[in-house]
Amino acid sequence: MSTLDLVATDLVKRFHDHVAVDALSFAVARGSFFSILGPSGCGKTTLLRMIAGFIEPDGGDITIGGRAMRGIAPNRRPVNMVFQQLALFPMMTVGENVAFGLARRGLPKPEQRKRSLAMLERVGLADAAEKRVDQLSGGQRQRVAIARSLVLEPTLLLLDEPLGALDLKLREHMKIELKQLQADFGTTFVYITHDQSEALVLSDHVAVMSRGGFEQQGTPQDLYYRPATPFVAGFVGANNRVPGRATAVDATIISLDTADGWSIRAQAQGAVRAGDAVEAFVRPEVMSLGRAAGELPAGQPVHAGTVQSLLFDGANSAVLLKEARTAREIRIALPQTGRFSDLKVQESVVFSFDPARAICFPVASSPAAVPADG
Repeated sequence: MSTLDLVATDLVKRFHDHVAVDALSFAVARGSFFSILGPSGCGKTTLLRMIAGFIEPDGGDITIGGRAMRGIAPNRRPVNMVFQQLALFPMMTVGENVAFGLARRGLPKPEQRKRSLAMLERVGLADAAEKRVDQLSGGQRQRVAIARSLVLEPTLLLLDEPLGALDLKLREHMKIELKQLQADFGTTFVYITHDQSEALVLSDHVAVMSRGGFEQQGTPQDLYYRPATPFVAGFVGANNRVPGRATAVDATIISLDTADGWSIRAQAQGAVRAGDAVEAFVRPEVMSLGRAAGELPAGQPVHAGTVQSLLFDGANSAVLLKEARTAREIRIALPQTGRFSDLKVQESVVFSFDPARAICFPVASSPAAVPADG
């Protein structure tokens, strides 16, 4: 028996002259949480709708649970879908909402009720069966929508940015709940989002999508610590992006100069030669901050800057500097010790980073522009 619940092979979808999905192939393991992460317009919703059967691909094949889906209608696929707007029925009770799909399948009412109550208990809403949908909180309604899908025992549960309509605090809470629900049920989840935090926190594996294709697939740790392309480096997590030209290559460490005269060193990703146009990426948390060079780790190149802004966010606090020679903006994560709690705007500081923890790509390998701060 196959251990893959979803296999896509050379999928293509065009809308007139626009190629929304371009010869895309991937597989999703049974029982995993697989996320597709990308910006608006990259093709991720089109891809999800092809899996669900709402859109017919122009080329390629989809196999779900070992069964080819070519020509299979959406209502006959072993798939259920949770949308951002949930689409719960306000005229029905919570229990009736969960049992809706069972009723459509013609199950006897006692069996519908038994299975819907059991499902509500599993999602922590055992006492909500007789309530109206408008009596529930946003997070509870989210769980009802998931329960309504899972009660049908689909091979795949497809989730189309389901947390997008929630406020920030509830969204953070629901990320944890969703991850736990998927682990408890063992159903294969395929989740699409433009929110990198959702993808990294929730997923076993993530595919970063851009312009109809996958830039990289891997664990959240792979994408964050070992990005394969400049797009992934810029899109996943915050990053300081430094474009320039390679001036020297020492083993795998590249020296580069920016157009405005700043010199740094970084670890090469791919083949880079002296004279090549390159882009370096330095994450804020790998940079060390000090008021004097002696406070920085020994052996690292020291750079000077001036504090422009203090971004206090508890454990996620950071400082924005202007590099002294070029006025280039640099973001540095502040230590959680509170050591720099007295830092002031316009204060002069120094900073450094280990070149082995910065990464440098040849520009030719970049398929699309990436934001400077991820």
